[in-house]
Amino acid sequence: MDFKIGAIQNSTVPFNSPDSTLGRYLARRLVQIGVTDVFSVPGDFNLTLLDHLVAEPELNLIGCCNELNVGYAADGYARARGVGACVVTTVGGLSVINAIAGAYSENLPLICIVGGPNSNDYGTNRILHHTIGLHDFSQELRCFQTVTCYQAVLNNLDDAHELIDTAISTCLKESKPVYISVGCNLSGIPHPTFSREPVPFSLSPRLSNLMGLEAAVEAAAEFLNRAVKPVLVAGQNMRVAKACDAFVELAYSCGYAVAVMPATKGLVPEHHPHFLGTYWGAVSTTFCAEIVESADAYLFAGPIFNDYSTVGYSLLLKKEKAIIVQPDRVTIGNGPAFGCVLMRDFLAALAKRLKHNPTSYENYLRIYVPGGQPLKCEPKEALRVNVLFQHIQNMLSGESAVIAETGDSWFNCQKLKLPQGCGYEFQMQYGSIGWSVGASLGYAQAAPEKRVIACIGDGSFQVTAQDISTMLRCGQRTIIFLMNNVGYRIGVEIHDGPYNVIKNWNYTGLVDAIHNGEGKCWTTKVYCEEELVEAIEAANGAKKDCLCFIEVILHKDDTSKELLQWGSRVSAAISRPSNPQ
Repeated sequence: MDFKIGAIQNSTVPFNSPDSTLGRYLARRLVQIGVTDVFSVPGDFNLTLLDHLVAEPELNLIGCCNELNVGYAADGYARARGVGACVVTTVGGLSVINAIAGAYSENLPLICIVGGPNSNDYGTNRILHHTIGLHDFSQELRCFQTVTCYQAVLNNLDDAHELIDTAISTCLKESKPVYISVGCNLSGIPHPTFSREPVPFSLSPRLSNLMGLEAAVEAAAEFLNRAVKPVLVAGQNMRVAKACDAFVELAYSCGYAVAVMPATKGLVPEHHPHFLGTYWGAVSTTFCAEIVESADAYLFAGPIFNDYSTVGYSLLLKKEKAIIVQPDRVTIGNGPAFGCVLMRDFLAALAKRLKHNPTSYENYLRIYVPGGQPLKCEPKEALRVNVLFQHIQNMLSGESAVIAETGDSWFNCQKLKLPQGCGYEFQMQYGSIGWSVGASLGYAQAAPEKRVIACIGDGSFQVTAQDISTMLRCGQRTIIFLMNNVGYRIGVEIHDGPYNVIKNWNYTGLVDAIHNGEGKCWTTKVYCEEELVEAIEAANGAKKDCLCFIEVILHKDDTSKELLQWGSRVSAAISRPSNPQ
């Protein structure tokens, strides 16, 4: 999302007007940057601030069931809208912080607002409730310093205006969360600095060093043009670099085979004529790894090579063959490296310098064999995972979005072929179980034109199930597939033990209890393919305006082969012995 000067409002409000307050100013700032929904949990330190957010006609305050889901909802909202916001109170700050850490790891602009202590209590010897019982109230601030790119503590109205603007602009420029603590007594006090309508932000664009850009493009073009079978691989940092369009332009221009790293799924259109699928080492899309790893040159745009994305650091790549393009840096082989070069500028300029070379894709066509279809189930046969996802595949359109929970759904959802316009999100870097419930809430609220299809494991659902309630209050039409295999399947494959077995719930009964006759909700359990077909027909037909919760009963040992391979390699990487001293 680009933020530019809009029509400047010259209106002023009287100094003593209820509109000339910190709370009103913060509300207007959120609206200006595109936030029309704020997720919150009320508490005595933020109630006055919430009054002012509610009073803003263009802002919708959404109360959630707990602070962790507030953060996850803002995360999902930011993925769809470009920026998200949440409001909690001091005692909820350390609850929301796990979600904020996840947003930080995924480079999502998120504004976390916390109702703080009364400004008059700073510097006194008082001990306040909602604190850890010390005279120093800075513990929460210190915790947030490691998972946000800017922190503002508003306990003085004279500089609150400046701190708010700095926090929000830093959030947008850095594409990271920020923390704003608002003294509980300040939100409703009129102050001259808030007497004018805030001037819309104008963020100065970051620019490439033109000499460095030219040198980087020249070196990269020479490197790739002498290769016989080069390939392109997209990484997740393309999102923060706002370089997705430039990458697609490059892919069309050069004719190379195109792959994506797992966390990049959804950022590159899969209808591109040279699209191979997901490059994920041993668990890649069929024939994708063979083409990528046999290439004599590969350009990786925005990669993150962590233990998950490299399948326990087992990728068969050679540094001397790689061009690594990060948001503001380009490294070619073992050197040279070029700093202050923006990814989108580099990719756009490179597209004009590369020779058209479809060799790698032609090699792919020579070895490609179409994948088989799952065997047809016998009547009333227990439902298999591959059959389930065959039917989910058929549900997808440009008006849908897939949210994949941490676990087995990572691997099964990677195999889905996304139609043009279909959204896709999952949290790979942080991998916090339970993320998808709140993220589905936030994404659906930010993109009401899309119907969210969430694939959630039973273990993850038990962490954050409560905010099904909020989805119903918001009238959302999400379809949730609850994969019930009675345990933490991903944990079993990394390191098995009795702790990976969980108490089985009556999940449809739980959602029915949350529904309680208020809102539109439909639930069902499916045990076989015939029941699944009926459930999907209902969700897309008679129940299309409802939140649809489909509990899928799976055998606990019915696991994708990709998870089995990935789990064994990641387990080896995690449990490798320490280096001798």
